[in-house]
Amino acid sequence: MDVWSWARGSRFVMGIVAVGLVGSGLAVGATTAAAEPVAPRPPVVVFAENFENGQGSAITWVNRYVGAAPLGQTYTADPVWLASCNGIIASELNQATDPPGAGCGGWWPRVKDLAGVLGDWADGSGATNHAVTAYTHTDPGAGRTQLQSTAPIPISAPNRFIAFSVDVAEQNCYGQHTKYAFYLLDGATAIPASTRPIAPCEDATTVINGTAVGTFHSDAPVLFAGTSLGLRLVNQQPSGNGNDSAFDNVRVLDVTPQVGIAFDPNPVEVGKTSNLTLTVTNTTELSAKAGWSFTLALPPGLTQAPTVATTCAGTTFTPVAGAFSATGTLPAGAESCTITLPVRAARTGTYTSCGGDFAPLVGLNPPGCATLKVVGPTLAYAAHAHGVRVSTLLGPLPPLAPADLTCTTTPTTDSATLATASVLGSTSALVDTATGTTDPDGLRTAHATSHTAVVNLLAGLITADELHSEAIAATTPTGAITVSGSSGLTNLRVAGVPVIPKVNLNLTIPLVGSITTDEQIPGPNGITVNALHVRLLAGTDLVVGQTTASLGTPCLG
Repeated sequence: MDVWSWARGSRFVMGIVAVGLVGSGLAVGATTAAAEPVAPRPPVVVFAENFENGQGSAITWVNRYVGAAPLGQTYTADPVWLASCNGIIASELNQATDPPGAGCGGWWPRVKDLAGVLGDWADGSGATNHAVTAYTHTDPGAGRTQLQSTAPIPISAPNRFIAFSVDVAEQNCYGQHTKYAFYLLDGATAIPASTRPIAPCEDATTVINGTAVGTFHSDAPVLFAGTSLGLRLVNQQPSGNGNDSAFDNVRVLDVTPQVGIAFDPNPVEVGKTSNLTLTVTNTTELSAKAGWSFTLALPPGLTQAPTVATTCAGTTFTPVAGAFSATGTLPAGAESCTITLPVRAARTGTYTSCGGDFAPLVGLNPPGCATLKVVGPTLAYAAHAHGVRVSTLLGPLPPLAPADLTCTTTPTTDSATLATASVLGSTSALVDTATGTTDPDGLRTAHATSHTAVVNLLAGLITADELHSEAIAATTPTGAITVSGSSGLTNLRVAGVPVIPKVNLNLTIPLVGSITTDEQIPGPNGITVNALHVRLLAGTDLVVGQTTASLGTPCLG
């Protein structure tokens, strides 16, 4: 993996979110939770040191410097990096000649120039900028510490990915090159944060007045379990031939990736699969993040399919009851990677996943909430209400007061009324309605009703004061279709004899025919209800108050 050299000034400001006072060491910020995947966000500055606190024209060695309040950070270094023109916090404000005892051998103007170039690079403050300098006159030896913090630097929470950045300028690139390596200190344990050292003469893309300069990141962020840490900057170059550089704006960065959660498709029909996609989004420096992990408790009622797909590296999955665990790596250079888990629900409703459902969550920022809407199946409505239907030996006649919905998936209503009808007698005040509705959960209902105020058939042989019928087909929260029907006849009389209607009650009228009350005929995903069905021996068939309702795909008519 490479060490990044970011472009000048403005590009660096865009690349890092600075929170709090530079040099305070208390700049800790939490990113805003996001449900949907987001673009890479800048790292959050946990600690920043610009070596400006209390500085002016006087000379200061880095081991005597005190950083800004409230942390007041102080630093140590190996003795070799505090002698022979090393370890001086220099500025162009300093005296023109070599400081007494500095051991710069006449190179002092070049030392000050390093600090000026770093100021110009960072924010144009070259004339007043201060930086830690090293113009080696002896061989320092490899692996010596050039800077180490002494006060613990607080971290907002455990299990964060931590990285470092620094501005470095180097001269005399014809000689041996500086090789800076960052280490995170967990107590006395030093954890490397780079896979290869920062070498400004090799890695910088900008040269100012013969000086190579850039802003560089450690390229191996550390997944840190603690809540406070220290920093160490080691120069791995053993030679004093060359190795002439300065550094400034040392930063500890929280580069923890963000998790986003989304469902697709959404909404989804009950019993069908939606993909729950977890997107792990990098921070803008795009370094590798290895070893993050989580356990996601699925919303009750949501179950996972056995197959999982991922674009993340080195990912392992562990299914557990009602939950899902994963650990993986976000590869270097990748803006994001995804884990896709097919899920389904057996009932309609809303199923919500939030950041609190990720427990434990290691090395990742939690997402906001994402809600899956599970709806009923999209079925076609068929609903018919007919006040009177007649069929003769010659065929059926058009229904009277027809209200019809046929093969439509759009919720709607049809209705019809008729004041009177004369068919084998008379009927009055026919009112018929056919409706198709969908509730907020996508559950569908086909509903047909028929109402007749007065019935007098066959010259008073069959009479009733009122008649109604109803047919309903509806989907349940599981997506199943249920049907129901009913009818009623008030004061029904046949040949003057009162009749109590019952479901599918058959009565024979001698020499005339037969009647059926509350005739219910189930069909595929539907039902037909005839309030009164008259069959004459002469071959005429009469229904008063017929309703039919069904749901289906394809349409059932």
